[in-house]
Order: sequence, then C-alpha cells, then structure tokens
Amino acid sequence: MFISLWEFFYGHFFRFWMKWVLRQMTGKCELQRIFDTYGGAQRTYRIENSLTCSKSKVLQNATRVDESELDRCVADIMKEKNICPEKDTSFQICMRTCLLQITGYKQLYQDVENVRKKPYDSGNAQHEKLLLKLWSLLMPTKKLKARISKQWADIGFQGDDPKTDFRGMGILGLINLVYFSENYTNEAHQILSRSNHPKLGYSYAIVGINLTEMAYSLLKSEALKLHLYNFVPGIPTMEHFHQFYCYLVYEFDKFWLEEEPESIMYFNLYREKFHEKIKGLLLNYNTVLTLKT
Repeated sequence: MFISLWEFFYGHFFRFWMKWVLRQMTGKCELQRIFDTYGGAQRTYRIENSLTCSKSKVLQNATRVDESELDRCVADIMKEKNICPEKDTSFQICMRTCLLQITGYKQLYQDVENVRKKPYDSGNAQHEKLLLKLWSLLMPTKKLKARISKQWADIGFQGDDPKTDFRGMGILGLINLVYFSENYTNEAHQILSRSNHPKLGYSYAIVGINLTEMAYSLLKSEALKLHLYNFVPGIPTMEHFHQFYCYLVYEFDKFWLEEEPESIMYFNLYREKFHEKIKGLLLNYNTVLTLKT
C-alpha cells in the first residue's frame, strides 16, 4: 500500500517538481543531464525511462518511432525541450544513438517472435536443408542413413524425426543450433562430445532448443536490454540474438559440468539455477555477455 502511494505521488507530483528545480539550477532538461552524467547502457536505459515517463506525447512516442523518422523525431524533442543545437552540439548525436538502440530492441523482439512462430515444416525444402546441415556440421565423418532415423539421437534429439522436438520454439530452435555449430564448430563438437558423458551427459539438441527458449524469454522480458545496449552501439539484429544464444550454450555446458548433477532427472532444477545466474548478470549496467573461448 505504502509503495503504491509513493509511486503515485512520485510519478504525478514529486518527479515533476524535482525535474523543474534541477532545470532551474542547471539550465538543462533531464535528458541533457542524463547525457552529461551517464554512458553506455545506463545512459540509454535512463533516457528510455525518461521518455516513457514523460507527460509529453512527443517524448513518449519517440520510443516507438521508425528508423526513417529518427532525425525528425530528434528535432521534435529538441524543440519540445527548448534545446539549442548550437549550445548543446552533442545532444542530437547522443539522442539519435539512444533511439536507435531503444526502437531497435523492440524491432528485434518482433523479428525473433516472427521466426519463433514459424513451425518446422518437413515439406519446406529450406527447413529440411537446414536440418541436414546441422547433421553435417556436427557429424562430418558420419553419414545419415535416412531422413527419419534413430541416428538423430546421436546429436541429442528425442525421436527418429527431429521435427517433433521443434514444437515449442519453431524454426528458431533449429536456426540457433545451426548458427552455433557453424560459427563455433570446434566448441560445438567439444560440447557434443561432453554431452555423451556416461554420468554427466545430456541431450545436446534438446538442451540447445531449451536454451533458445531461455534466450527468447530474456529478450521478451526486456532483461537483455543492458547487455544489448552495451554490446551494440546502434540497432541490435538477429545476429546479436544468435550471439547471445551461443554464449548461453557455452556457459551452460560449463555450468552443468561444474555442478555435477546426480542425474539428468534434475535438469529442470539446474536449468533454473543457471537461468537465475544469467538474470543476475544481466542486472549489471556494465554487463556484456559474449562467448569467450
């Protein structure tokens, strides 16, 4: 109850008067003060919060502007806040960069969601080609005898036909698996080998798809903002999402072996423990989670 009242009074009264007082003292609006004080992800994060909480529609709408309208949007913000470009020469560049990151994050989520919604289709030649490519990348010396085969278990699928394992994450799960195997082939082979450990083994492909879900849920919940705002100076893309996925795969394998679970039956418990560890790292304003081999 007390917290709700504080949020109400802060949002409707105290914040407004505090901003007014600071503007009188410094001669600068909140956006300018943020640019003067902070850098990296903390700067973009605070700018986004300031725009979102503003009573001005011009500022609120800035977080949803199309890339083609960015320059006009920045000009509108400067006009709204009475910022003279001759006096504050860096504002335009800084604001444009922040807006690219803020709106880019929203677009990235939509792009990932659109791919996730596409189910694996065995009648789609591109989907089938991608699946066979995964086999070739992970098992370069072993020929797949048939499209539907028990051999798929060798790379961690549950059944004779992998398409049934992609239901939760759609084609996104397969794209992630192929990306990691293609861009970090040596690491993929090493992790696949360790996943066959007699005591600490796990289903490589199934865990990989599970980690796609983790990466997706972190993106959806906006937990990836600080990482991407630090990692990408402009618009984040699918490539950056795939890179984060690769980090999860590599780090989960290390985590699993270090924890030494008694059985694969405890997978969900350790998966959640790993999830909490990653969420904790993502709270750091300076965080950049990239695969270091």
